[in-house]
Amino acid sequence: MRVFTTLDEVSAAAGEELGTSDWLTIDQERVDRFAQATGDHQWIHVDVERAASGPFGGTIAHGYLTLSLVPFLGSQVVSFETPGARLNYGTNKVRFPHPVPVGSRIRAHVALGDVTDLPSGKQAAIRYTIEIEGVAKPACVAETVVLLLP
Repeated sequence: MRVFTTLDEVSAAAGEELGTSDWLTIDQERVDRFAQATGDHQWIHVDVERAASGPFGGTIAHGYLTLSLVPFLGSQVVSFETPGARLNYGTNKVRFPHPVPVGSRIRAHVALGDVTDLPSGKQAAIRYTIEIEGVAKPACVAETVVLLLP
């Protein structure tokens, strides 16, 4: 776990690989709960019988479910314990190169990108590459932006 306690430490680490999270199994219950929360009940995610003969041979996680796990997976790798507030500012780019089959395990590789000085603090870009165990292509590649206020 990489812990940052000052904004200067964050700036000094720009461009560094921060680490890798633990594996997380994506089960059908999690996918179904996400479908309930979002109203996205597309059959490739929630209809186990139909999906078995579909293009992926079974149900797959929603891309946005995978993206929504970034904070959880990232919290295993990096912690910003700087004195001020930390605000989610958004994402610069998100891609889903490979579907996540239900029953598979994923984990996040986390890297700190550019850190920019702002009048109100720092802006940090964090790159997450979500890997599927045994699959060459990542499930998700996302660059998030965090505002770190003094």
